Amino acid sequence: MNLPDSDQPPRLSGPLRRLPRNVWALSATSLLTDASTETLTGLLPFYLTLALGAPPAAVGLIEGVGEATASLVKLASGWASDRRRRRKPLAVFGYGLSTVAKATLLAATTWPLVLVARFLERAGKGIRTAPRDALLADSVPAGSRGLAFGLHRAADTAGAVIGTSVALLLVLAGGGTTVSLGTFRTAVLISLVPAAAGVVLLAWRAREVRPAAVVQGSAEANPLGRRRFRWFLMAVVVFTLGNSSDAFLLLRAQNLGLPIAAAIGLLIVLNLVHAVLAAPLGALSDRWGRKRVLLLGWGTYALVYLSLATTSAAWQVWAIVAVYGVYYAASESVGKALVGDMVPSPARERPTVTITRRSASWPSLRACWPAWRGRPLGLGRLLRWGRCWPGRRW
Repeated sequence: MNLPDSDQPPRLSGPLRRLPRNVWALSATSLLTDASTETLTGLLPFYLTLALGAPPAAVGLIEGVGEATASLVKLASGWASDRRRRRKPLAVFGYGLSTVAKATLLAATTWPLVLVARFLERAGKGIRTAPRDALLADSVPAGSRGLAFGLHRAADTAGAVIGTSVALLLVLAGGGTTVSLGTFRTAVLISLVPAAAGVVLLAWRAREVRPAAVVQGSAEANPLGRRRFRWFLMAVVVFTLGNSSDAFLLLRAQNLGLPIAAAIGLLIVLNLVHAVLAAPLGALSDRWGRKRVLLLGWGTYALVYLSLATTSAAWQVWAIVAVYGVYYAASESVGKALVGDMVPSPARERPTVTITRRSASWPSLRACWPAWRGRPLGLGRLLRWGRCWPGRRW
């Protein structure tokens, strides 16, 4: 495997200067794409329930179908990327499909049409994510992988801050109490600009890094043959049993009395904390160890779950969401870097690796939702077991 040349701006120094061009191209693409996506994400649950009259169950269905689609498509995309040993074409196609899907939201005036658009947009995400992460991991040596993934996540989350801020401004311009059809369509038009720019940037600046071919029957061809990886997979599966969407976080904030503008402001706080801490915690994992930083994130996640389930004051949600940003920063990029460390390049996009990478880095609030509805919260012991017992083995 040949690493691409490091064409870095001369003003950079230290570890950042040593990162290759692919890291910067992928990071900039993610910044633009997330600015586009988050312009719509914060508005979507309110647009569905207030403008289109969709029931809360429809919001859950749309988010569930979207994320399930991303997960399943990611398996096929990872397999194709691994088989063809080419990452960039699939990544570019996935970003392009998501951009086209966002444009279809202009015609979505009923929630089933939003479901179709969301399905296509998440399919694009599933197509691009596995080869993009593999390209990023293949582009840097192991000693810089945490920093590279951390920088990528910081850029991605900075885009989320920009997008959420745009959404907030649009809500305030519309009166701050609802999300109308006109407001949402304006948001869609604005979101298409950075989305299209991200596709062009990736196609223009990123370079293909072809990994070595996998020899069938070898240890590299089967990640599950690695004992440490099996224990990590078990820990991740246990931990992510409560996966869900942050759309319920917005609805929870609204139920506690926060207006729509303030609920969207929560996402800005979340993404700001995530963006500020992602690169430092990624770099810390290069020195202190991936496992320790990841366990720190998972422990923070458990505390956030319990706090959201028991809080009754709207002002407390602001502090809880800020701490939630620490979880994102300590787990998303570090989980991906850990998979990159455990599995050699030719097998990085095997299905089991794709599942692990997704599960290690995808946050959730589903376990809190039953508690918010007045039902018992039974995930605490399961989270502690998933965080501590399997973690001792990897």
